[in-house]
Amino acid sequence: MKKLLAVICGILFCSSTADAGQEDLTKIENYLNNLHSLKANFIQMASNGGTAEGKVYISKPSKLRMEYTAPEPLLIVGNGDYIIYYDKELDQITNIDYKDIPATVILTRQIKFDGSNLKVTDLYKDSGQTSITVETPKTPGVKPITLVFDNEPFRLKQWKVIDPQNIEITVSLFDVEQDEAMSDNLFKFDKNVGKSKSKTQRK
Repeated sequence: MKKLLAVICGILFCSSTADAGQEDLTKIENYLNNLHSLKANFIQMASNGGTAEGKVYISKPSKLRMEYTAPEPLLIVGNGDYIIYYDKELDQITNIDYKDIPATVILTRQIKFDGSNLKVTDLYKDSGQTSITVETPKTPGVKPITLVFDNEPFRLKQWKVIDPQNIEITVSLFDVEQDEAMSDNLFKFDKNVGKSKSKTQRK
């Protein structure tokens, strides 16, 4: 159960500064609202020392696929109705509601940091990157998510959450491709897909 909670949290730090403000919030909103799809290799790291890697696919709204590379026996597929978490080692399937995961911030078609549905609790900007921490007041059981963006070019590079065991989960993206056509079949659950034993490479 602890592994399940940690991985689900992973699917989605900073001090406020006068350099970051409404202009940066608008830039983040515009980026996310104009992002239609994303494909990338990822490395997932936990503050307790756990690591994993694989490939992530996002097609908005609400479609997600995370293929973990062996030996991690996990496959996560969001088909638009619910998230399917498949543990290959146990041959066990768990269905999760979208509202129970922080990644909803990334998967939603249109977002706005209005303080009601999405509340910004931290915003930081330096010469290289911008980060924002967001919570969902209407779902208080869901932990906040921190999104980190490269400034030039401006694009999503990482997200961070704290799981129920207070373990920080960081997912870093590499070889990112945005707004390319994706087959709907990627977001149809098939337990026999995504079992490659080859290691995901990063540039």
